[in-house]
Amino acid sequence: MTHDIVNPAGLHDPVGFGYSHVVRAPGGLVFIAGQYASDEQGNVTSSDFGEQVERSLANLGTALASAGLGFADVVQIRTHIVDHDADKLTVLVKHLERIWGSRPPAQTLTGVASLALPGMLFEIDAVAVAPSARS
Repeated sequence: MTHDIVNPAGLHDPVGFGYSHVVRAPGGLVFIAGQYASDEQGNVTSSDFGEQVERSLANLGTALASAGLGFADVVQIRTHIVDHDADKLTVLVKHLERIWGSRPPAQTLTGVASLALPGMLFEIDAVAVAPSARS
């Protein structure tokens, strides 16, 4: 069995950037590439950190939905924050609590000097498990 690649409508075409948004692997694992505050052309939509987190999470939701999944199916996230500090962590946690409440997925947060495009302040990638693959 091979993997399926999905690049959903509503998100920019990532192929020109050298990746795909969603890969559904055998066994029910679904990998979501780093989502950032992008519009449908791949442009960063805001210079505000909180707005970037909100848009990135909305894009993550779009990517998950394209695989028939939702936030409840996410088992791991990796977040990347430019010039990470306690204030940005507070903003991030507020958004994560809104989505996952007291049951967030496993997370690795990395503070970085920069991300792939100018103006990007935040990026999130995820691993999800399709309900049909759970025991």
